[in-house]
Amino acid sequence: MKSNRLIPALTAAFFIIAIDAHAIETPAKNAYIVDMNTGTVLFDKNSEIPIPPASMSKLMTVYMVFERLKDGRLSMDDKFLVSEKAWRKGGSKMFVKVNSRVRVEDLLRGIIIQSGNDACIVVAEGISGSESKFAEQMTQRAKEIGLTDSTFKNATGWPDPEHRMSARDIALVSQRIIEEFPKYYKIFKEKLFTYNKIRQGNRNPLLYRETGADGLKTGHTEESGYGLAASLKRDGRRIVLVVNGLPDIRVRSSESLRLAEWAFRKFETYALFKKGAAVEQADVWLGKEAAVSLVVDRDVEITLQRSARRKLMAKIVYTGPISAPIAKGDKIAKLVISAPNFPTLEIPLRAGAAIDRLGMFGRVGSAIKHLIWGSPG
Repeated sequence: MKSNRLIPALTAAFFIIAIDAHAIETPAKNAYIVDMNTGTVLFDKNSEIPIPPASMSKLMTVYMVFERLKDGRLSMDDKFLVSEKAWRKGGSKMFVKVNSRVRVEDLLRGIIIQSGNDACIVVAEGISGSESKFAEQMTQRAKEIGLTDSTFKNATGWPDPEHRMSARDIALVSQRIIEEFPKYYKIFKEKLFTYNKIRQGNRNPLLYRETGADGLKTGHTEESGYGLAASLKRDGRRIVLVVNGLPDIRVRSSESLRLAEWAFRKFETYALFKKGAAVEQADVWLGKEAAVSLVVDRDVEITLQRSARRKLMAKIVYTGPISAPIAKGDKIAKLVISAPNFPTLEIPLRAGAAIDRLGMFGRVGSAIKHLIWGSPG
């Protein structure tokens, strides 16, 4: 018999779900906002279209360096030689000197804070021997970590008809940087860096206002327009926001902040159950115990529009009574959560304990009780 039990839903599971994805208008050609705590996509506008990412693709360059720092293939004190190609590169510059050797730590700040194209090429040549080889490795690694709409032709984001990322991919690599490299991610919130006696400020406009922002990267070319990948944290909630295709610096700043304010104001994250919490009990048939607890195997949090909280519904679904024997951890039920403008979410529920099967005499007695009283056990 299938059981559907309603339970109090508001008494964190990582799910990628989208809510009311076009609830606000924006002049950005591409935009994507995700709540990092729950993986909920709060806003999506053309997020899977490969676009020229400009300097936002430097996030993948940085990711490649961070990986090597974390696993020991590189250290912050390692030095890379500056080639003439790197020294001559135009656009944003760190102003490294040709034939000098520059520490990895300085090169990272040159990329992250100053958006130095020269620094990117120094890193690419130092790691892979050439920028083109490094770009091939970037593309390969991007696919491996889930960036399905990205192809790299250089380390800088310099215009190239085949150099592309989607807004979703930019957000994904941003999230991975934050989650996997907290030790190094701190560099992104630094506002100033001086190298070769030249002082430059961080180009991220949200760092200079009380927004909760602590990274990541701006971008601009004639083809792409103005873009920004930003992370903001308030009251324990972190969102990652990507916009692109805006007309100028001023609109990039104001529109990014407006979308961030909307995301924090419109949505809230609610903790439902902690990992290992018993949500309910299920009846057991022919077991040494009459019931078994149904537990979640991870924290369960959901992000909802604030207005939908009171209409949140949760129910437990299973076919019962459940026959013994039952092993601890068996998936025996599911928790179904629904709310307005929220896609139905199904979370597995597992047996909180092992339940052995009754012996022969116990099973006979249980069967007689069931015939007389209708008892399940």
